[in-house]
Amino acid sequence: MPPKPWYKVVTPREDLREGRPLDTAEFAVHLDHVRDGRAPPDYQDPRRFFDRTYMTENLTFLASQVIRRLSGQKVETSAVFNLATQFGGGKTHALTLLYHLATSGPDAISYTGVFPVLNAAQISQIPKARVAVFVGTEFDSNTGRGGADGTPVRKTPWGEIAWQLGGMESFGKVLIQEKKLEAPGGDVIRSFIPNDTPCLILIDELMNYVTRYRKQGLSDQLYAFLQNLSETIRGLDNVVLVVSIPASELEMTAEDQSDYDRLTKLLDRIGKPVLISAGKETHEIIRRRLFEWDGLPKEANETIKQYSQWIIEHRDILPDWFQTEQPDKEFAASYPFHPLTISVFERKWQALPKFQQTRGVLRLLAHWVSRAYRDGYKGAHKDLLIDPGTAPLDDSNFRIAVFEQLGERRLEAAVTTDIAGATTSHAIRLDQEAGEEIKKARLHLKVATAIFLESNGGQAKKEATIPELRLALGAPDIDVMNIETTLDALAPPGGICYYLHSNGEKYWFHIVPNLVKVVADRKAAVAPQIESEMKKIVETVFSQGNRIDKVFYPQQSNQISNTPSLKLVILSPEQSVTDAKTISTITKMTEEHGTSGRTYKNALIWVIPDDIHALKEEVRTYLAWLDLKDKPEPGFDKDQRNQVELGLKKSERDAKEAVWRTYIHLGLWDKSNTIRILDLGMNTSSSANNITELILHHLELTGEITDSIAPNFLKRNWPPAFVEWPTQHVRDTFYASPIFPRLLYPEKIVDCIQRGVEDGTFGYGCVVGDETYDPFYYFECLPPSNIEISQDMYLIPQDKAKTYKDLISKPKQISRIEIQSINNSIYSGKTGYFKATGYDENGNEVSLPSITWTTDAGLISDQGVLSAHETPGEYHVTCSSGDISISVPVFVKKKENPDTKLNPETWTGELDPNEWMSFYTKIIDHVGVFSERIKIDVTFSITDPSTIDPERLDKIYQAFREMRRFRKLD
Repeated sequence: MPPKPWYKVVTPREDLREGRPLDTAEFAVHLDHVRDGRAPPDYQDPRRFFDRTYMTENLTFLASQVIRRLSGQKVETSAVFNLATQFGGGKTHALTLLYHLATSGPDAISYTGVFPVLNAAQISQIPKARVAVFVGTEFDSNTGRGGADGTPVRKTPWGEIAWQLGGMESFGKVLIQEKKLEAPGGDVIRSFIPNDTPCLILIDELMNYVTRYRKQGLSDQLYAFLQNLSETIRGLDNVVLVVSIPASELEMTAEDQSDYDRLTKLLDRIGKPVLISAGKETHEIIRRRLFEWDGLPKEANETIKQYSQWIIEHRDILPDWFQTEQPDKEFAASYPFHPLTISVFERKWQALPKFQQTRGVLRLLAHWVSRAYRDGYKGAHKDLLIDPGTAPLDDSNFRIAVFEQLGERRLEAAVTTDIAGATTSHAIRLDQEAGEEIKKARLHLKVATAIFLESNGGQAKKEATIPELRLALGAPDIDVMNIETTLDALAPPGGICYYLHSNGEKYWFHIVPNLVKVVADRKAAVAPQIESEMKKIVETVFSQGNRIDKVFYPQQSNQISNTPSLKLVILSPEQSVTDAKTISTITKMTEEHGTSGRTYKNALIWVIPDDIHALKEEVRTYLAWLDLKDKPEPGFDKDQRNQVELGLKKSERDAKEAVWRTYIHLGLWDKSNTIRILDLGMNTSSSANNITELILHHLELTGEITDSIAPNFLKRNWPPAFVEWPTQHVRDTFYASPIFPRLLYPEKIVDCIQRGVEDGTFGYGCVVGDETYDPFYYFECLPPSNIEISQDMYLIPQDKAKTYKDLISKPKQISRIEIQSINNSIYSGKTGYFKATGYDENGNEVSLPSITWTTDAGLISDQGVLSAHETPGEYHVTCSSGDISISVPVFVKKKENPDTKLNPETWTGELDPNEWMSFYTKIIDHVGVFSERIKIDVTFSITDPSTIDPERLDKIYQAFREMRRFRKLD
């Protein structure tokens, strides 16, 4: 059976159903009066006190923890407790209860409600303890306490506590610190705490004392004392400190708030925070005051069950202070309210100076219940519980009541602008624009309302945490992740609310506008900069990734180089794909290069923006944040400056993300000689390492580009116009013809040629004559360094390469020998150089298997080096190989004095890398025999290393290091 809405299970009192207000009273107790024996009997007499005390779950827990620790049990106990505030005098009531338990000792077993405390503590009897009570509103450090009554004067909290615990013996231990008004250290604290009996230290209204003695330095000393005291008693077996920090009805100053936060953090870190709420007692009072209540109806059980299950399933993401073990009890005790609807006033509103505790809460809840009941029966909402998000802030009467309790009427602007009360309220508008699930739950409104209550309008430095909001608004029919989704839409830096503040983890409303409002006001002033900043951000996004050249925002076709390599051409943001002029422009620039036609049309990849409205707005926001950073508002504090930094970073990220969402179209030259548009789809920065990689990956998947070529592809697509195919033309075709895929790396042509030659798909060489190639490679290892991309080097068809290979592989007969020399005239006593070359009958050069050199002109080596004798005359040098020999004349001239020699022949110039093979075959190869007299100086320069694959670049550098003759120029 599905659970029923609360208004169909319980009925408000008649006056609330009719919209009439309700009023009640409140009570208070003073701990000092109890200690001094001057409290009313209901509080002074422990038996009467327990008869009139309802032992709530939290009170039982606190009492059991304290007496367990006092009895010496340290397992699963704490030595320090910090009591959270709540209405109805609960904190002082709790301290009074602990006082009576400790001073009564074993006798307390007979008091009403104490036996369950013993059971919870798992001890047999309550130990009697010495009790020290310090109440901040009562103690005066100027006049001190004592003196006139015969006791020593105590002017410090530590002196007073020491006196109460151990009389003069303990007080004497802190006498020096008492006189100097300095906090004692741990050693002194251990010495004044009696070690022969349990001790309980109760501190109430701490902030009142801190405020009064801040200027005298005692507040800092008190902080040090509390820190030292807390750390010390954590190591003792039967000593407990229970502290209640808040001031009474004094309005907190900034210094008060700072000290309050410091003390709270200290005690929460060292000890255990405990929410002392009235629990069932408070709920019973409220339910009997506001409803026709006769106990929990059976129809409520299904709602309680479902909420309890939700709490248990999500306990890991809820506040630690909420009891998640048995949530059904919490929901049963508070029904029809959500537990946090009541506890928010206890946790967050108690310290407000104008908050009227029970009376104030009942007045607010009366308005709340009356409005929620009427809305429910009108069919507007079907809430299962009255949760914190249902507070009717759109009701002006309810808002007035809230502002009275908060003591700040200026919150009207914050509430009506951001939450409710106007049709343009941000939360209302976001719900209207949200998806069906969030809209139906009116989740933006509920989250904003819950934050307002949890942060008490920003009046006491209270904030709403994400775990608190999950607990306050989470329900069986709510996706808990949607709560954080709505927070992002509401809160800065990405949200739209003007008065909602955030430090990233906590949220609060305040009368002071947040940075979102300031940024919104500044957006209008940055309009002139938007166009140029958009281009900068687009350039920044596209600058990531170096696999391909990029050209930004060309206005003329000659701004895009006409070279055989891929280029991303990024259009300016205003050149949208939806504008017909854009396609016309890129078509023209693809076809032209200046006044000439463009050869490499296939090399251009156009990146074209979609509608730029979203990008423009994100850039506008970014510029506003940037302006705010450069020219901050007067009085910005550290948190606000940090928020500006966060907002600036987020807006910059958002602007960059907008680039990913805007530049989603690609333009490619098509086989039909037109621009074909491709759609990348919607992407984000998480789709790839960078947007360049995203584009290239998409084009690789669709076969538009490739990072390698199979040799058979070249074989299949061999142009009929070429017998031998120039390697330069091979490369250029990939970037000129849309029939071919675009090659990502031009150097991959070399890899393809190497593989094609080695597996016999085609040959490679230089055409040196009719049907003659030199060099020539086919079906053999071809080092990449020997492959030249130029018009002089060719791919040779498989059949021609095979035929030529067979031809040159046949053994060749030497038919003649030729002898070459630099000069056939040699001075006597000098050296001459000769080289022999063999030729077959067809005039093809063949290697000489063996050579014999002879001469009558002197001595000649096997290498053809002649050392001429001293006698001038005509002689001969003969070279023989097998049966073939040849002689050439050589003239030995008389030695001149001084020796003369020819001037060195020196040539200089710049060598294109594609001409290296020609340089070697036409020059080096011809003078190789005279290498002792040749000197080659090499300067090797890579003009742009970023264009070369890093792995290939490493191999080049390694080769230079291995050759050792080379050094790197700085």
